[in-house]
Amino acid sequence: MSAVVQKRPAWLGWALLALVFVLAAVVDWRLVPVLAIWVAGWMLNALIARHGAWRWGGYVIPILFGVTLLAMWETGERLFEISDVLLPAPSEIAARFWLSRDILWVDFVQTVIKGALSGFVMGCGAAFLLAVVIDRFPFLQKGLLPVGNFVAALPIVGMAPILVMWFGFDWQSKAAVVVVMVFFPMLVNTVQGLQSTDNMQRDLMRTYAASYWQTLLKLRLPAAMPFIFNGLKIASTLALIGAIVAEFFGSPIHGMGFRISTSVGQLALDLVWAEIVVAAIVGSAFYGGIALLERLVTFWHPSQRGRT
Repeated sequence: MSAVVQKRPAWLGWALLALVFVLAAVVDWRLVPVLAIWVAGWMLNALIARHGAWRWGGYVIPILFGVTLLAMWETGERLFEISDVLLPAPSEIAARFWLSRDILWVDFVQTVIKGALSGFVMGCGAAFLLAVVIDRFPFLQKGLLPVGNFVAALPIVGMAPILVMWFGFDWQSKAAVVVVMVFFPMLVNTVQGLQSTDNMQRDLMRTYAASYWQTLLKLRLPAAMPFIFNGLKIASTLALIGAIVAEFFGSPIHGMGFRISTSVGQLALDLVWAEIVVAAIVGSAFYGGIALLERLVTFWHPSQRGRT
């Protein structure tokens, strides 16, 4: 017996949509334009999604979604006359971004280049080297990993003031905070990756009379690359967060965390949002760059197959 599938009438969806608009108008007429923007963006995205063969659809759809949210934000802020102290409009944030680009650049160099990036390189590099040592001398795993786990469990709001007092108010203390935050995730992922090869693969290398370092470079390190890049991606997000938060506990007269803290006290929320935009762009670009490098290095891994 074949199942009968009843197709929902097209007019039913339009009727429900009209009912939603009527209810929104009854509650507050200002909801109608905001809701109309959402519906227009949803319908446009649905139209693009139906044409799955369009090669740029995967990029256009999220962009349109973001534009729709920004348009709703702008319209709602204007119609409801929300105070700029509570929530500035995207246009006001963009204007502040352009007018304060010199300040934002100085803050970017101080926080991202000097603090986050230097701490990321030092922390991940030290974790990688220690992971190789632990892999070479397995007895160290029982002694060092619990210590690393203990350090990783320490709250950043407790460690940051101490490291600021130890290393001073400049970027060195922010880099130290980043090192503490990224070290353990990178260490754990690298150790796990170096142990991911099976016994048959290692036995094959022994039959070739390969030394430990030859096995490490030819077999174990390539097999560990997906784990290493996983640690790098986790560390990329933690690095920027750690550098910004550390500046709340002491900083020179520039830096993203310093600017956010002082701007909140001055009720300059548009500048705060401009700094947040910079952090979001930098964090996304940093993560995306590592993901792109991972795709190039680990193209052979099953997780990368089928990607263009």
